[in-house]
Amino acid sequence: MSDAFAYGSDPGPRPLLDRLDARMRVAATFTVVLTIVVLRSPFLLAALVPVAVMLAVLAGLSVRELARRLTHLEGFLVILALLLPVTVPGPNFVVLGPVALSQPGVERAVLVLLRVNLCAIAIFTLLAGLEPVRFGHALARLGMPAKLVHLLLFAARYVVLIRAEAGRLHDAMRARAFRGKTSRHTLRTLGHFTGQLMVRAFERAERIDEAMRCRGFVGRFVLVADGRIGGTDIFFAALTGLGLALLITMDRLT
Repeated sequence: MSDAFAYGSDPGPRPLLDRLDARMRVAATFTVVLTIVVLRSPFLLAALVPVAVMLAVLAGLSVRELARRLTHLEGFLVILALLLPVTVPGPNFVVLGPVALSQPGVERAVLVLLRVNLCAIAIFTLLAGLEPVRFGHALARLGMPAKLVHLLLFAARYVVLIRAEAGRLHDAMRARAFRGKTSRHTLRTLGHFTGQLMVRAFERAERIDEAMRCRGFVGRFVLVADGRIGGTDIFFAALTGLGLALLITMDRLT
């Protein structure tokens, strides 16, 4: 359930990353993403793409699985890459009939494409396989607001249940020979479907609230202290910090 909610499929065992404390993985992901965002050289960013893919494979992700996950990003990125060259002002890079592509727009589009894909690869590599409960508790132990952590933990648990409830309603509609069409009846049926789903979700939320109160819930979850910072975590943090410092230095020298 958890992996399906967070990442869409089970990434399988991650022997290298599973040895690390969850807080270290979250902090490393944030640091890597922040470093990628501040890099300015497109040549360095382009050179990092095969390196990032290789590290993802070494961490346990297959190239096919990584490509499948990145596919969800590319549709938005393609639209953005097509719009930036024609909307950002500046000297022309190339003129295609009535359409002029500006050089600053092309450069910005390339940077956005490289940065977003590298950030996505870093997130998939470092966080894939991390249970949402451990992820939420790690965020709480790192000082994230308790309400945001609660939203994450509730979503990880109950989005799947609401989806299953929607599946049962859909099966009931199909059992009554419902077929979607462009008609008033279809719109009315979908409205009833949405309303019934919201009513059932509200009723389930009331039962959950009563059950949590009966168990003494006072507005916060007990954090699971199932990990400690050890030698492996310190070595990983030092190696990651050294690599990121090297990247920033190379970026500033180019």
